[in-house]
Amino acid sequence: MVDLSLTPEQEEMRSLAHDFAENEIRPVAAHYDEAGELPWPVLEKANEIGLLSFGLPEVYGGGGVPGGLVGIANFVVMEELAWGCAAIATTIGSSVYASGPILALGTEEQRLRYIPMFCDAATVHLGAVCITEPQGGSDVAAMRTTYNRDGDSYVLNGTKCFITNGGIADVHIVFAVDTPGAGWGGMAAFIVEKGTPGLRMGKVEAKLGVRASHTAEVVLEECRVPAECRLGGEPTDTASGSSGPLGKANPLMLLQYSRMTYAATAVGLARAAYEYALEYAGVRESFGEPIVAHQAVAHKLADMAMSIDAARLLLWRAGWMVDSGQPLARAEGSMAKCFAGDVAVAVTQEALQVLGGHGYMRDHPTEKWYRDAKVYQIWEGTNEIQRGIIARALTG
Repeated sequence: MVDLSLTPEQEEMRSLAHDFAENEIRPVAAHYDEAGELPWPVLEKANEIGLLSFGLPEVYGGGGVPGGLVGIANFVVMEELAWGCAAIATTIGSSVYASGPILALGTEEQRLRYIPMFCDAATVHLGAVCITEPQGGSDVAAMRTTYNRDGDSYVLNGTKCFITNGGIADVHIVFAVDTPGAGWGGMAAFIVEKGTPGLRMGKVEAKLGVRASHTAEVVLEECRVPAECRLGGEPTDTASGSSGPLGKANPLMLLQYSRMTYAATAVGLARAAYEYALEYAGVRESFGEPIVAHQAVAHKLADMAMSIDAARLLLWRAGWMVDSGQPLARAEGSMAKCFAGDVAVAVTQEALQVLGGHGYMRDHPTEKWYRDAKVYQIWEGTNEIQRGIIARALTG
C-alpha cells in the first residue's frame, strides 16, 4: 500500500508555512524584488517561529522535524514559502545552507560548535556553500581554489562566484583542492567564519530574478583557517584522498540531496502562477464569456495542473527514499530538480500567456514569477548537467 497523505505534524508545518507566506511574504515580495534587498524583517519573523531551523536535529537546538533537511516536511514547508515568493523562500532556506555539509561531513565537535548557531531563535545566522567558480560551475574537477597546510592552519586562495549569501554569511563552507603533489588529501571543504582575514565579498550580482536573495563573489586571498576547520577533520589516508571519518568531501554527493529543496521551491513557484492564472481565467471575459470557457485557455490550465502534480510526486518519491534509507541510485534528486525546474519555467510562461498583456505588466505578479523561474533550470547544476547525471546513473 502506498500512502501519500501527510502526517498531522506535516500538515501543521504546511499550515504554518502557508499562513506565513500569505501574511508575511506576499505583501512585501514585490518591494524586495524591486529593491533587490534581503528581507531582514521577514527573516527575523521566520526565525522567531522556527522556520529557519525546524529541520535541524533537536540535539543541537533545532526543531527535530522528522526527515530533517531533505524530508517530506521540508518539501511541504519550502513549497508553501515559495508560493509566497521564491526569492524570499530561498533566503529563508539559505540560513541552513552551511548546516547540511556540517551535518553530513563534519565531526561531532564541528556540529556542536556550529549547528546551534543556526538554531538561535533570537538572531538570524546565514550560511553559504562555495563551490562554483568563474571558469566552471558544474565541472567541479576544474576547481582552482586551493588550500595548503601551513603549520596548524590551512591557507586558502581562489575566487568563488554566484554564491548565495556570499560574503555576508556567518559561516562559509568553502570547497578547494590541494596543489598537485602536496598530498593533503585532494578535494576538501573548510568552515570559514565571517570576519576571517583573507575572506572578502567580491562583486554583488544584479540578477534577472530571485532578487530578494543575495548573490556575490567570495574572494579568498591567503585566507588562513585553523586545521580544526577542515570539514570532517584531518585526512586519515591522504593517499586515497579520504577526508576524516565520513569520507572525502565531495560536493556532488551533497548536491544530490540539496537539489531536492530547490525542486520543492520550484513546485511552489509554479503552483502560485497556476493558481493565479486559474482565478484570472474565471473572471476575465472575452467574446461574452470567461476565458476559461475557451478550450485554448482551459487546456493550458490542465497542462499546468498535471505537470505541477507530477513534479511534486517525483520529489516526494525522492524524499520517501531518503526517509526510508534507500540510496538515490538513479539520481532521483537530479530527476526531481530537473523536472521541477522545467515545470516552473513552462507554467510561469503559460500563466503569463493566460493573462496576456496584463500578465506582462508589473500590475500582476506573473512577470516576477516568470523572471524568478528561469534560474531553476540553472542553479544547483544546469538541467543539461542533470540529464547527464541521470543518464550516467541509469547506464552505470
